[in-house]
Amino acid sequence: MKLVIFGLSVSSSWGNGHAVLWRALIRAFGALGHHTVFFERDVPYYAQNRDLTILEGGRLVLYQDWKAVLPEAKLELAGADVGMVTSYCPDALAATELVLGVPIVRLFYDLDTPVTLSQLAAGQAVAYIGPDGLSPFDLVLSYTGGAALTGLRHRLGAKRVAPLYGSVDPDHHRPALPGGPRAALSYLGTYASDRQAALEKLFVEPARRRPHDIFIIGGAQYPADFPWTGNVFFWRHVAAHEHPKFYASARSTLNVTRQAMAALGWCPSGRLFEAAACGTPIVSDWWEGLDEFFAPEREIIVVRTTEDVLTALERSDAELSRIGAAAREGVLSRHTAAHRAAELEVLLSRLKE
Repeated sequence: MKLVIFGLSVSSSWGNGHAVLWRALIRAFGALGHHTVFFERDVPYYAQNRDLTILEGGRLVLYQDWKAVLPEAKLELAGADVGMVTSYCPDALAATELVLGVPIVRLFYDLDTPVTLSQLAAGQAVAYIGPDGLSPFDLVLSYTGGAALTGLRHRLGAKRVAPLYGSVDPDHHRPALPGGPRAALSYLGTYASDRQAALEKLFVEPARRRPHDIFIIGGAQYPADFPWTGNVFFWRHVAAHEHPKFYASARSTLNVTRQAMAALGWCPSGRLFEAAACGTPIVSDWWEGLDEFFAPEREIIVVRTTEDVLTALERSDAELSRIGAAAREGVLSRHTAAHRAAELEVLLSRLKE
């Protein structure tokens, strides 16, 4: 099959969780004998932080202007089996009109379903979904399962929905050696105001209470008034190829879920799978469905309070290593990009029958 995607970004992982997922999924989809063409608007903030060298399994089309790239987009779709539009694609409405006008399988992939549904609940417009909602698409994929799938049906008219969760490329995310003294805890994520309270409770406050330990934050868009402490070190942009090194830099890593995602549940961040594939013990907040992806205490440490985090940090290296190893084994057996590519292949094959 040939798949043409109009998405947010695959060229830069700066400030978004889409790019790394797409790289792994496109590579794995290519290994199954398929080909992907990804259209991405060339914006300055991604151009300045581009960390992709080669898009394995596909071709990347960077464009400055929709009208200028339209002839190429039409040509690629004319020879395609599947056309897909994703959430946060800057030209989603124009791309939707184009894809729906071609007699191929038409997909929408919402990699941000909790944000989509929360905006609708607040009476706000969703910039990447047109006035007809999602009803014209043959299939709507969601990065989030559970109640989110019902929401896509009821609120946006999706006729057929299926989860396509995050994943990891084990060739790129694997255990690494620390480059120096290891921190007590790390956190990797773009700044988001709706998880700031949880981040302060589960990361900043433990750092205050353990002033002699090192803590590391990696990510983009952190404001100047973030409550830094003297023992919290900042890694502004952790490029995708540096993730294993980042995870190896601490005894354990923290996962904090955005409020809208936690409210719906069944929302495994790609960071969870990446950290697990690197063998790093994960300390995570709780959301409904987490135990369908990781076994609490055996594969992940669930925390709700500052004290829970402090207790987790007191665990021995041997205990943490066992948890990290179990998580890695589980992820490699169920949540790699190869697993997701196979799931996507099955879904598309059924639509083409």
